[in-house]
Amino acid sequence: MSQSAPTPDANKSSGGLMVWVRELVEAILPALVIVLVVNLFLAQATRVEGQSMEPNLHNNERLIIEKLTKRFHSPVRGDIVVIKRPQGRSDPLIKRIIGLPGETVEIHDSHVYINGQILEEPYITQPTLGVMTARVVPEEHVFVLGDNRNASNDSRAFGMVPYDDIIGRAWLKYWPVDEIGLVTH
Repeated sequence: MSQSAPTPDANKSSGGLMVWVRELVEAILPALVIVLVVNLFLAQATRVEGQSMEPNLHNNERLIIEKLTKRFHSPVRGDIVVIKRPQGRSDPLIKRIIGLPGETVEIHDSHVYINGQILEEPYITQPTLGVMTARVVPEEHVFVLGDNRNASNDSRAFGMVPYDDIIGRAWLKYWPVDEIGLVTH
């Protein structure tokens, strides 16, 4: 018994499928590469979890963090940054940079002091309770606090944050829609 040759319709449909798959790969692959490059080097979406940054950022708000400026200049006091969570946990933290390398940070009398001077903090709505003895911020590190000081896991608990643990700077709030706008420092 001899085998019959494939019909022209079978050749046409398998060739059409290959063309369709190739076109799909050609369209999707560049898009995936662009998304990967943007997410790794330029910007990334994140979600605020918890109340540690209230009244300025709220639970479940969505932000875009930009990753580019950290490659060109050192962190700036007042910047709201996303950092890798200490102790190896995977979910990041959102905090405000308070102390810079070489500065002495201390907390007493309801205020944060930088090099012995009260830090003016118009972004907080309550005093900073507790006492923290003077600590010097090492080179290539920052000291971070949440804006809601009494409900924040921050440098008072886990210490200084290495520059390499800063994922990016909060840049744009995009959810909820009625609060779209730049994140102010």
